Amino acid sequence: MQERAIITVVGKDTVGIIAAVCGYLAKNGINILDISQTIVQGYFNMMMIVDVAGLDRPFGEMADELARLGEDTIGVQIKCQKEEIFDSMHRI
Repeated sequence: MQERAIITVVGKDTVGIIAAVCGYLAKNGINILDISQTIVQGYFNMMMIVDVAGLDRPFGEMADELARLGEDTIGVQIKCQKEEIFDSMHRI
């Protein structure tokens, strides 16, 4: 059974953003279900829907690690939320 989460990545475009995020996800057993990315005037924006059912530790710990990866290693902002929380926050 899938347990879906939404990952957003925003920041100044640089080489290796997708590779770093996808590498982290692969090492942690997180499957990418859908991905969309765009670059607008030098700014990178990516949204991913992932399956975190295979995660072997608390979701919050993984979300914090992704945030640190973005800030410390890549220089972008990475947010990860469970799908139901994301949906609740973005209802009209």
